[in-house]
Amino acid sequence: MRNLPRALYIHVPWCMKKCPYCDFNSHEQANPNFAEYGRALVNDLNADLERYGSTPFVSLFFGGGTPSLFPPKHFEPLFQRLRNLSLISSETEISLESNPGTLDLGHLTGYHDLGINRLSIGVQSFNKNVLKALGRIHDRDQAVSMIEQAKAIGFERVNVDLMHGTPNQTPAIALEDLKIVRNLEVNHLSWYQLTIEPNTVFYSKPPKLPDEDTLEATERSGLEIITSMGLQQYEVSAFTKPGEEAKHNLNYWEFGDYFGIGAGAHGKITTGRGVVRTQRTRQPLNYLARTDTHATQYPISDRHLGAECLMNGLRLKSGISYARFRERTGLDPVKFREVHLRKADRLNMLTPDRFQTSELGWRHLNHILEMLI
Repeated sequence: MRNLPRALYIHVPWCMKKCPYCDFNSHEQANPNFAEYGRALVNDLNADLERYGSTPFVSLFFGGGTPSLFPPKHFEPLFQRLRNLSLISSETEISLESNPGTLDLGHLTGYHDLGINRLSIGVQSFNKNVLKALGRIHDRDQAVSMIEQAKAIGFERVNVDLMHGTPNQTPAIALEDLKIVRNLEVNHLSWYQLTIEPNTVFYSKPPKLPDEDTLEATERSGLEIITSMGLQQYEVSAFTKPGEEAKHNLNYWEFGDYFGIGAGAHGKITTGRGVVRTQRTRQPLNYLARTDTHATQYPISDRHLGAECLMNGLRLKSGISYARFRERTGLDPVKFREVHLRKADRLNMLTPDRFQTSELGWRHLNHILEMLI
C-alpha cells in the first residue's frame, strides 16, 4: 500500500453563473482575488508535501467552478513551485476545465504556454433551448469556436463534455450534439445523463425530463454515433481514441492517490498507517482567511476501503485486477468478493478472477454498486 501513483487536483471555486443542476463547490463572486488565491494554492501544496512527502505527479487537473476564469499569470507561482521540485515534467498530463464564453484567445494561449496540455470543454449542448434550460452562458458558435481555437493553438488533447436526458432535449437534439462533435474531430468525449442532485435548483424545482424509453433510445443511437467517431468506451461516461484516456480520471477510478488543493478540495492519500481522505475549507472567503493551511484528515476504515475502491474501479470497462485491488487496499480480493459480491456472482454479473462486470453486469452496474454500500 505504498508508492501509489499520485495526482494533483486544483480547485477554482468561482463561476460567472451557478448552473441549476450544479452541486459542486462553485460560487458567483464579483472580482475574486485571483492573486491571493494563487498564493494560497502554493501554500496548500507545501503543506501536503510536508505531511505526505514528495512524489512526482502523474497528472494535474484544474477543476471548479470555472478554472478558465482564472488569469494564467496567477497560476505561474504554482507551476514554478512544481517545476522547481521536479514534481511535473513534459510527460505530465495537465488538464484544465474550461467553459465557452469565459475566456478569449489570449487566455487559451496563456494556458498552453504555462504547460497545460489537455483541455476539457464544458459544452453540455449546442442547442440554444437546452443551453437556456441548463443555465449555460454560451451559444453554439462560441462552443464550436473554442474547440477549433484550442486545436489551432496546439492543444492536441481536447475533451468535450455533453449531457443527455436534459430539459428541452429530444432524441434528435441529443444526437445532433454528437454529430457536431464528430465533425470537430476531438479525441475524447464525456457523454453523460443529467442527474438531479440535492442542494441544487433542479432538486427544489424539478424540471420536466425525458422518460425512460426516450432515454434508452437516445443512448442506443448515441453509442452508434460515438462508435462512428472512432471512440471507444472505457468508463461509464468516457469515450476515447486509443491511447488518449484521461490519466487523471484513470487514477481516480483505479483508486490511486491524489492531493486536493484549493477551496473545498478533497484528496486521498495512502500513508504508513492506512488510507486517509482530506478536505480543505470549503467557502472561498473562509479558505483565504484561514491560518492553518493543512487539510482536515479522515481515516478510511477497512470496512469502507474495499467498497470505495470497487465503486470506482467497476466503472471501468476493464474493471480492476485482484493485484491492483490488493495493492490499493491491503485487503484479500477473494475474501472480499465472497463476502460482499456473492449475489453478483450468482447472477453472473461479474467475470471470474477479476473485479470486472460481465455484459449483464455492465447493464445493471448500479445494482452491483448498491451491494457495496
